[in-house]
Amino acid sequence: MTGRTHDAAALTALIIAAIWYPPASLTLATALVALLANQIGGITPDIDQPTAPFWRNLPAEKFLGQATDKLLGGHRFLTHSIIGVAAFCWLAHWLLVFLQPIMHSVDITLVWYAFVIGIASHLVMDTITKEGVPWLLPIPIKFGLPPLKALRITTGHFVETLIIFPALLVLDVWLITQHYHAIHQFIRLHLGA
Repeated sequence: MTGRTHDAAALTALIIAAIWYPPASLTLATALVALLANQIGGITPDIDQPTAPFWRNLPAEKFLGQATDKLLGGHRFLTHSIIGVAAFCWLAHWLLVFLQPIMHSVDITLVWYAFVIGIASHLVMDTITKEGVPWLLPIPIKFGLPPLKALRITTGHFVETLIIFPALLVLDVWLITQHYHAIHQFIRLHLGA
């Protein structure tokens, strides 16, 4: 999947999680940082790709991207497995614990959950592509849905750009409109709007 589809999928997954399991309390700072963490999580597994959006805005992008690609075994290898997800989640947890003293009004647990939701959405979306995902590394089998590779999506082609991406946006709008009153009430209670 392309970066923008991963962004949309991460947001959709976060909206669904927030509707099904609304947090008991939420500050505006937590909501904003959680949204950022969700979007970062949505693209994090692609740090193993030198041309990934993750690297484009950093100095020495080409060098860092290529070094990371080699270190992590290439695209859709370690970072697209349960082991990679666990490592990213562990690192994100400790980074948030380290940053907690400068983010007093941010619930780092909710931010961490948002990151995890983003990263999980990435792997789920890549599972429906022709390449599949090696969920069970070190077992080198790439899993894909549906099992027949010919029925899966080709990254960046018309099914993704004209069906999947717009469908995610429509689903977001539908979820928000269907749960508007609950969302509005929650915002008024917790964010003081």
